[in-house]
Amino acid sequence: MVVRKETQQTGVKVNQPAQRNVPHGIRALSAILAMVMTMALMLLYAPMPHAKAEETPETQSGAMLSIDSSTAVLTDTSGYHLSATVTNTTDQEIPSGTLTLAMNAFYTFVSRNDIQEWSEGIGQIPTPDIVGQSEVPALQPGASANVRIDAESSQEALASIHSWGPKPVTLNYEADGVQQDEAHTFATRTGAGLNTPDTPAMNITIVQPLEAQGWTTDNTMLEQLVNKGGVTSAELSKIAVPGKEDEARLKSLEETFTKHDKLQVVADPTYLKAMSMPTQVDGITQPSLFDITAYSALNDSKTYDSSGVGTSQWSAEQALKSYQSALGDPNASMTTYAWQGTGNWTIEALTKAKQQGYDTVIATHDFEADDAATAETGKAIVSTDTGDVTVLTAQSVLSNLAQGKATSSDAEADGEGTTAGRLARFVAQSAFYQMEQPYAERNLLVCLNDNSDPAVVDALMTDVEQSPWLNITDLNTLSNADPTLSGDDAATIVPQSDGINDVTRANLRQTLSTLAASASDIKRFNASILTDDAKQAPAGLKAWRRQLVNAHGIMALHALGGENPAGSTMVEGAGQLASLLINGVAITPTENVNVVSETAQMPVTISNSHPYPVTVKVSSLTNSMQIVTSRFDTVEVPAHGEAQVAFTIRVATSGTADATLSLQDRQGITFGATQTTHITSALQISDKSGFIIIGIAVLLGALGLWRQFHRKKDPDE
Repeated sequence: MVVRKETQQTGVKVNQPAQRNVPHGIRALSAILAMVMTMALMLLYAPMPHAKAEETPETQSGAMLSIDSSTAVLTDTSGYHLSATVTNTTDQEIPSGTLTLAMNAFYTFVSRNDIQEWSEGIGQIPTPDIVGQSEVPALQPGASANVRIDAESSQEALASIHSWGPKPVTLNYEADGVQQDEAHTFATRTGAGLNTPDTPAMNITIVQPLEAQGWTTDNTMLEQLVNKGGVTSAELSKIAVPGKEDEARLKSLEETFTKHDKLQVVADPTYLKAMSMPTQVDGITQPSLFDITAYSALNDSKTYDSSGVGTSQWSAEQALKSYQSALGDPNASMTTYAWQGTGNWTIEALTKAKQQGYDTVIATHDFEADDAATAETGKAIVSTDTGDVTVLTAQSVLSNLAQGKATSSDAEADGEGTTAGRLARFVAQSAFYQMEQPYAERNLLVCLNDNSDPAVVDALMTDVEQSPWLNITDLNTLSNADPTLSGDDAATIVPQSDGINDVTRANLRQTLSTLAASASDIKRFNASILTDDAKQAPAGLKAWRRQLVNAHGIMALHALGGENPAGSTMVEGAGQLASLLINGVAITPTENVNVVSETAQMPVTISNSHPYPVTVKVSSLTNSMQIVTSRFDTVEVPAHGEAQVAFTIRVATSGTADATLSLQDRQGITFGATQTTHITSALQISDKSGFIIIGIAVLLGALGLWRQFHRKKDPDE
């Protein structure tokens, strides 16, 4: 994502409350002096153009500098510490060289355009203040070297900083008198030890969604459900389980959550229910993070119903029930939030969320006002036909950086290719936002990824906690803050497009179609294959039927979660359940049949692996007009047992034929695998028809002899 270019100057729309007691002349003089000093520095330290001009084509191919760690927050005692990897990306040896870390201790970024251009390496800002240097050994093609630069707080460049805020930093790699590569990053000085007035900290809320990284089917539980006639409710809820890597990841996240208790955790309640490890959370999402935005965009509730996922499965009420079940406390309460899926929070999607009981939704992307001059509180109140919805809106630049995305594509932001570089930009950007309006009360929302690396979350929270211009708040504080927009103003920023591309839409349709097929098979099995006999343990049978439907619904719900990497796995699990049920009733392969008379019997055995009896039709159809069988027979097969039917074979002549055997439910719809039985007829004269044939042959023979002896001979004969 490329940050929108802006020329909004710091101070144009800020500091209004503080300016009331400051004479206009002094403010104007201060602004002029700041501009003069900045321009003088830029002219005095303007870089010579020869460095880039002398680069060879080889030195320009690929980034050589990678920032592994750096001091994002500078204090009066921290010093500056950087670790970088230098890689020879050319096809020639690079002789030993020098890595130089430099900054501009006096520069203050004056606009969003200014800070973004520096990140992309096109900002003409001199960095004359050398913080440190380190030798880089000679590198063969493809070789790398780790280089460290450490400067104490007393170092001249660091000690010369007299104003707080982000400072431009360059990392320059030079070998044999030629610049090989350069990276642009930031270091943000706090006000500690500086004779500068303090301003109120800007509120910031950081949210970590908690969900499984991969759901899979518990095959043991699935087989118990199918073969034993049911499981307990607790066992049924765990028929879909998180992947093996989730337990280790959750343990690491638990440590991060404990270390940074102000980090807000919003969890999928079905994930909490599936994991045995207790987790302290600050809110819950819709079950399985069901994609409400995609549901609204498709606008086809019947298709979702056919797939086995009804609206009651992802309502706020159901989310709370799942959370209470996870805690084992039926009276537990927790705030529910509808988390954004793959699409946008259009007015239709917000309306659907409100109908489902969600008063507050979290917009992780594409819900900011395009013309916002400054960063504003991430809250808007949108009116829908079903009531007002509070939309908590993520600040896009900070959220993208926190999620591991550079602020511009195609590696233009050369210092943001690593976590350390992105965190340095995050800290600098947050400080710049505070400096835009230092006295305005605001609360920015930062949304992390559902698959965030715990180590990265830890590093981010540590940097934020060390940034005195930021005050970390909770979701409740943000929800209760004054909205930036409401009413008609809020309506103007609601996305008009659902944001679902054609590929995503087609994949969703395919998922729903596959789920509908497996749901239909389970419905047919319950209604038209299982024996519907009140004498056959009706309570247990009814409970089992419900569990089969619920098990499919659980897997289907996980398959339709927002950006769920395990969606296909859950679709397969739902299909596996349907297959086990349908294929549990089968025709036992029948031996070939030899027929030596006009009629014979063909026995067919049907097996039932299920814990309840089934009643099915058996069909037989041959591929010959002279050798045929009776067409249908109906049979009840006991639980975990077999039953046999016999088809009558009728033969008109000697020959062969194949009888295709298949099963049909009580509605006449074929299911399961077919079997083929080979029939061979060697018709023998052992009945009345045979004797009739012999008699006719004798008569014809006698007639022939009589004609031979009584015919009139020719005269020449």
